[in-house]
Amino acid sequence: MRLQKSDSFVPVVLFAMIMVCFSACKYDKELLDTTPTPLPACATTPASFSADIFPLVTTKCAIPACHDASGQGGQVFQSYNQISSAKDRIHLRAIVQKTMPASGFLTTAEYNSLKCWLESGAPNN
Repeated sequence: MRLQKSDSFVPVVLFAMIMVCFSACKYDKELLDTTPTPLPACATTPASFSADIFPLVTTKCAIPACHDASGQGGQVFQSYNQISSAKDRIHLRAIVQKTMPASGFLTTAEYNSLKCWLESGAPNN
């Protein structure tokens, strides 16, 4: 059997199309920025309980059906003692797991303030 010019054309075109497809599916590691944004050092991001943490907790955590006076969220967060006694749980849920507050996400500034306050021992300042 003799090959005609058109018989070799189909495999060549098919091979060329496959090569074009594979070259278009390039994995460019530089385009995928999965590195988390570095957090500022806590020494340069002071966190005050009275100025930063208490307002944050009262607006995002101590709200109805969560950590208000009703205690429906399991704990009441209305004073320094109540909040600081739950610092390990707050660290786990808000900083590590990022599952709290249930009312929505923390902004980067709120997250950094809470993280620094907790890592500095949760002072009453």
